[in-house]
Amino acid sequence: MIPSINLKQGASAGFLWALILALTVGLMAGCGHEKDRPSDNASHLHVDTPPHGGTPVALGEEYQIEWVLDSSAGKLQAYVLDGEMEKFVRIAAPSLDLTLKLPGHEETLHLAAIANTATGEKVGSTSQFEAQAEWLKSVKTFDALLKGINIEGTMFSNVAFSFPKGTEH
Repeated sequence: MIPSINLKQGASAGFLWALILALTVGLMAGCGHEKDRPSDNASHLHVDTPPHGGTPVALGEEYQIEWVLDSSAGKLQAYVLDGEMEKFVRIAAPSLDLTLKLPGHEETLHLAAIANTATGEKVGSTSQFEAQAEWLKSVKTFDALLKGINIEGTMFSNVAFSFPKGTEH
């Protein structure tokens, strides 16, 4: 309920305007701090951090793939993520094909889709892919070419990147 002010009881018009201004500012300020509120330019303030500590490769502005190399196990994993690397993006592909350029030769990896019962992901609806090869145990850096990946109806073909550098935004 908003109290009424009777100007005949001695309140001045200037006081009334000051009171209205103070109430308006107070209502606009709200309870929270500006930094706690989402904004339209939040994506410019967000720092992309790969969730598994891997190498990010941008696919346009909407998606990224995080590449994680476990040399001790000879395993390379790929995670399909949104552009800010905050959400996993499930895709229908049963596998991804990657060509690695190594000193003196090339190798091809066939990364299979991985099911995860904890997240409900399954082959045909997953964000994780994995390949294992003995020669990956001796690899630290490589240039790679992802032949193609379809994410939510958008096809990305011949995606080239360097590991562990990734791609620049």
